[in-house]
Amino acid sequence: MTTRRRKVPHKSSPPLARGSAFKLKEAKQILSQYSIPSSAKKPQAVLKKQNQIVQGACQVFFRKGFHRASIREIALACGMSMGQMYHYISSKDDILFLVHKHMHEVWINHLISAGIDEIEDPALRFKNVTRAMVDLIIQHRKLFQFVYTESRHLAKRHLKMVLDIDEKTTLRFWHELIADFGKNRLPKNQIRLAASVIAFLNVFEALRGWTVKDIDREVIVNFMTDFSMRGIGLNAL
Repeated sequence: MTTRRRKVPHKSSPPLARGSAFKLKEAKQILSQYSIPSSAKKPQAVLKKQNQIVQGACQVFFRKGFHRASIREIALACGMSMGQMYHYISSKDDILFLVHKHMHEVWINHLISAGIDEIEDPALRFKNVTRAMVDLIIQHRKLFQFVYTESRHLAKRHLKMVLDIDEKTTLRFWHELIADFGKNRLPKNQIRLAASVIAFLNVFEALRGWTVKDIDREVIVNFMTDFSMRGIGLNAL
């Protein structure tokens, strides 16, 4: 089946250093701009079915990996025929992109539910975000492991969208979170570096958790929070 070309949104991201003006709800809105074309006509139905495909695909991907998983197996896992599934995606590459998008939805929705946007104090917001992220990744270890290990298989057009999403949501969120209270602690040219390092540090448990599997979960959460805060010059609260 021929894969249709996708248009990457041309809307440029706002400047990174805007402080706390950037909210998670904005990140969620940015994420919603990225989609996979479908022959189905109702947008809400498309989103529902694509989410169903992601849930089924994850069952297969986590067990077999991306390359060894077949479209037939994915269709069976999500309770669709192959013909029905092709109304909502056009290739296995589309599904891999949707899993990446799903990962971003997971962390954004989790932090929104944790009330991060409502916390006014920058240091307390940073602490709560770090704790929430470490805890989230422990809960969704397989999802983050899969995304980080299978990203190399993304088609170029999908990779471009994934990198764009990461820049406009993950990195921007961390950059502005740090900049909001770190103006007097880090040089401006290091804030972006700190954002990238801490964003990656927060997935440590998913990628290297096997090295600390004998350590209590709460100990890991407390250490990662303290380590991140001290790393940007803020004493743990």
